[in-house]
Amino acid sequence: MTVRVVIADDESLIRTGLRVIIGAEPGLEVVGEASDGAEALSVVRETRPDVVLMDVRMPAVDGIQATRAILAGQSPPKVLVVTTFENDDHVYEALRAGASGFLLKRARPEELVHAIRLVASGDSLLFPAAIRSLAAASGASGSARAVPGIDRLTSREGDVLRLMARGLSNGEIAAELVVGPETVKTHVGNVLAKLGARDRTQAVIAAYESGFVSPR
Repeated sequence: MTVRVVIADDESLIRTGLRVIIGAEPGLEVVGEASDGAEALSVVRETRPDVVLMDVRMPAVDGIQATRAILAGQSPPKVLVVTTFENDDHVYEALRAGASGFLLKRARPEELVHAIRLVASGDSLLFPAAIRSLAAASGASGSARAVPGIDRLTSREGDVLRLMARGLSNGEIAAELVVGPETVKTHVGNVLAKLGARDRTQAVIAAYESGFVSPR
């Protein structure tokens, strides 16, 4: 199946570069472009893509607002944030709004293509060290927020969430806990369901913001 992509960035050169990279890949197709968040909403409604590459800093409606609005719709696409700086607090806010991960604009073409395919498949693009530092900066006041469902995690599900926060894959978690991969997959599914999280990124953010895992 072809993965349909929308590019939202206020710089035309960036959009052109991304379009050329994506267009050269089999199974990927750029179906629309937008120069700000408001236009992105309109283009997404018209084209119904699988993945949106979203710049976070745009005029008028920024990428955070656009991400929140896009994901509030029915059968929304995955949103992958594309940013210049990984320590941008806008990135963390976009992840909190539901983006499936972020990618730096200086990433290599093969990294971009891999990221698009990964989030299109329903997985998340998780950079644990970067998310940990963003969570630490965001929670500098030391106040944790209540996350519904986190108190319902079993002891083993809590172990799995902590390992997810370290960026371990299901196979690595299975090796760490000395259990089968299918058991880990079940635990991960339970964690996401109990936290109401779309993917691993959202679950890890919930773990940090609730104080269940310390970003420090």
